[in-house]
Amino acid sequence: MEERIIDLLKQNSSLNIIDINDILGLKDPVEFSNLQETLDNMCEDGILYHSNKDKYLLFENSHLLKGKLQLKSSGYGFVLDTGLEKDIYINEKDINGALDGDIVAVEITNKRDFEGKIVKILKRNDKVLVGEVVVIDNKFYVSIDKKGNNIYIPNDKLNGAVEGHKVVVKRDEKKRTMGEIVTIIGHKNDVGVDILSYVYKYEFKPNFPDDVMLEIDAIPDSVLESELEGRVDLRDKKVFTIDGADTKDIDDAIYCYKNEDNTYTLGVCIADVSHYVKMGNKIDVEAYERGTSVYLVDRVLPMLPHKLSNGICSLNPEVDRLALSCIMKIDNKGNVIDYDICESVIRSRKKMTYDAVNSILENNVVPLGYEEFVDDLKLMNELSNILRKKMVARGYIDFDTKEAKILVDENCHPYEIKLREQRTGEELIENFMIVANETVASSIFYRSDDVPGIYRVHDKPNEAKLQSFTEFLSSHGYSVVGKKRGNITVKDLRNIIDQIDDERVKPILNELLVRSMAKAVYSNENIGHFGLGSRCYSHFTSPIRRYPDLVLHRLVKLYNGSYDYDLIDYFKKELPIICEHTSERERAADSCERDVDKMKMAEYMEDHIGEVFKGVISGVQEFGIFVELPNTVEGLIRVEDLPGYYTFSEKAMTLFDKKSKRRFGFGDDITVKVVKASRETSTVDFELVEDNK
Repeated sequence: MEERIIDLLKQNSSLNIIDINDILGLKDPVEFSNLQETLDNMCEDGILYHSNKDKYLLFENSHLLKGKLQLKSSGYGFVLDTGLEKDIYINEKDINGALDGDIVAVEITNKRDFEGKIVKILKRNDKVLVGEVVVIDNKFYVSIDKKGNNIYIPNDKLNGAVEGHKVVVKRDEKKRTMGEIVTIIGHKNDVGVDILSYVYKYEFKPNFPDDVMLEIDAIPDSVLESELEGRVDLRDKKVFTIDGADTKDIDDAIYCYKNEDNTYTLGVCIADVSHYVKMGNKIDVEAYERGTSVYLVDRVLPMLPHKLSNGICSLNPEVDRLALSCIMKIDNKGNVIDYDICESVIRSRKKMTYDAVNSILENNVVPLGYEEFVDDLKLMNELSNILRKKMVARGYIDFDTKEAKILVDENCHPYEIKLREQRTGEELIENFMIVANETVASSIFYRSDDVPGIYRVHDKPNEAKLQSFTEFLSSHGYSVVGKKRGNITVKDLRNIIDQIDDERVKPILNELLVRSMAKAVYSNENIGHFGLGSRCYSHFTSPIRRYPDLVLHRLVKLYNGSYDYDLIDYFKKELPIICEHTSERERAADSCERDVDKMKMAEYMEDHIGEVFKGVISGVQEFGIFVELPNTVEGLIRVEDLPGYYTFSEKAMTLFDKKSKRRFGFGDDITVKVVKASRETSTVDFELVEDNK
């Protein structure tokens, strides 16, 4: 019926339900009822628009846009994914009862500034809502963490919750302003509850279900002799791992040696998680639902239970471990001239840390216990440099963005924020993982037979957004090299980045550039990876913490084995669904990690009220100036707190006061004082220190 309605409305601009019923020739009340239900569903899905005049028209033919509402704690919001080059700003008075995550119809009220108002809620966000139990006039409500209407909770729906509890609430399907508490997270002042609130908000689980843990009990703690049959024995190779000092879930191990013909053999050995996590078992279903591990400031929410992630699957030193190994022969230009992907058994000789490896490769200082590995590491670094040179030549983009590491005490209170460093050892592992990922992805994509695959893809940048970025650079004195219109290549983008020579603001500019680009996602169709300059790429190297990697391992085994055509048909059907779900879970994990970091940064700054810091202007809006401190904490100076009257230039990203001739622009050094910080709202407010002119 949907297709008939769409065809009908293509021929007629708008019709009421009676007209549609008559034209379709529906005769009885049951058919009319089905029509009404179909029209309601099509409106909810954003296919149709039901006007105030009680007429239906194709949404694309209306004056409205459809998108997802993202509310800010201050009350205003943005409608995302409308197809416009910018998100649409929604003033608090124009939210019209919508909540964070709702799919809404928005009317543009100011085309120049991309402002609008919500005229209809097309589809409510039925995901969990997290908030705090409050009492108003002796009645219980949940005040949602993302600002919106309070949810009324009848006494018989409290389920033990009291004032001050952080909870998960489910809204009543008919009365959306009323709900029931389904989970008590804890009291808002309890240690760690603030972080758990975000865990529940993004629908991750702090614990594994009992049936999963029962299934885990049947998995052995060590590799059995019977499991070695048919595997390539790599236990004689000088295999080791390089990770952060606190890493417990070790996915990858490496070895390398030089051949007589001056080529290199690089072995990238990845934990064989698929040997233990079988398709369709309870562990697998739970891993799929999670999609990824989530790394928060005080905890890890693993995709797999610890017995697997830190135990039998983790490539710990001095124990046998099952692996799926990609063994590559690489020439002195960085080309993979031969490879083998095989099921193997390895025994890591050492668990190395990045700090120790960097000490050897950068300072030639050998920590105790690393003496026998010095030559191996130097040979690996030699190969790493060759691989990086090739990657850069093809247009690989190294986005030099800053990432913070937040240190917390036993009460989860932040006491230090420092920058994570990407040094020689980190780059070495990145280069090796990239070449392994490309090799494995290519082994599937370039097969002679038509078989399904799972790829990590990254589309080209949005031309309009990229044009705005290059114009912004030009307005700040950069002579931008590269195409501004048409079919932009990764090398063109690399040329743009190379123009940014100010190391002080380069990470911030790179962050702006990242926002103008498409996001990398998982797909069953290979379109290449723009940011890496790679024609074929996937994720193979982290099956302990990423579900798509686990799927790729299964595909590799399938195509290297007996070719189960029923299983191939299954993957052809299911891979698009798997890709969409795991991409969504990855976005949720990123948002969860980012929100927790932002909250903890604000909590850290609560201890520094009144202190003065030097920073860099990282953004300028009509309402104020964003300032980033060296530790990546970002705060706002509101325009009303600036002396004078300022006009805003969006193109140049500046505020300018004609009377004083004072100008505040992106990249300017600035001195600020912390005047307010709030863990509850995850915000930091600065004021200008008057030595800035």
